[in-house]
Amino acid sequence: MTSATIKLFLLQGDAKRLRVGEVSNWTGKALAAPRTELDDLLLREETGSAGIYFLFGADPESGDALAYIGEAEVIRDRIKQHKAKDFWNAVVVFVSKDENLTKAHIRYLETRLLQEAKQTGRYRLENANTSNPKLPESDREDMEVFLSRIRQVLPVLGSDLLTPIAGSTRSAKPQKELLCKNKGASARGKRTEAGFVVYKDSTAVAAERPSAETRHPYVVALRQKLIQNETLVEKDGFLMFTKDAEFDSPSAAAAVIHGGGANGLTAWKDASGKTLKELEEN
Repeated sequence: MTSATIKLFLLQGDAKRLRVGEVSNWTGKALAAPRTELDDLLLREETGSAGIYFLFGADPESGDALAYIGEAEVIRDRIKQHKAKDFWNAVVVFVSKDENLTKAHIRYLETRLLQEAKQTGRYRLENANTSNPKLPESDREDMEVFLSRIRQVLPVLGSDLLTPIAGSTRSAKPQKELLCKNKGASARGKRTEAGFVVYKDSTAVAAERPSAETRHPYVVALRQKLIQNETLVEKDGFLMFTKDAEFDSPSAAAAVIHGGGANGLTAWKDASGKTLKELEEN
């Protein structure tokens, strides 16, 4: 991904309220707002254009992150129709400043965004049906550039919907793969920009320590959540990760694998046996 200068204009001087994002030398523009300022967002002339929009919130029953990705030839009219949905509390819109986005363009972008969001797996999607819009090769290339800018701007506006759980593949300082082993369980992972990722097919012990319920209840709760959403499944006497899983810290990841409290700085080691603490101190 190329470097970029992103300009963020805070209309009320508050980073949580209505804001506008632009990238130097890009014809696109982003607008973001909490649901409480939806009326102000829809009054802006940009929302009378064709574009892509995202609705962000949480499932009221499970608490899981939930998102809706849509396209419309008139953004304002389509978003008004979503007022009946109660899960969302924030909206982000992307339009073109030169108004060159056609129906075929935005359908292409919607399809690609749904594919990427599903692959990333950070949010459960309210809509997941994709079409297969046909575009000339030059138009597809233009839309891929537009998509790359959406990837850059969206995190600045507060959403990691498209951010890979495994972290950037182009990090300035690539992180070593680390191992965490306990009672036959074996997990692989590494630090990422957002915390720590445990890779798919890693294993964790099947049962929590007897003391975990009283001394580390958060570990028990976290493991139960991972089991409920099928990130962890029983296999051959262990719990296996069915996909890459992100944690806030190395210790949180190690605790899930150990089935109780753990110090991630010493529990995670490289292939030579050096702990994460030793690696970072050096």
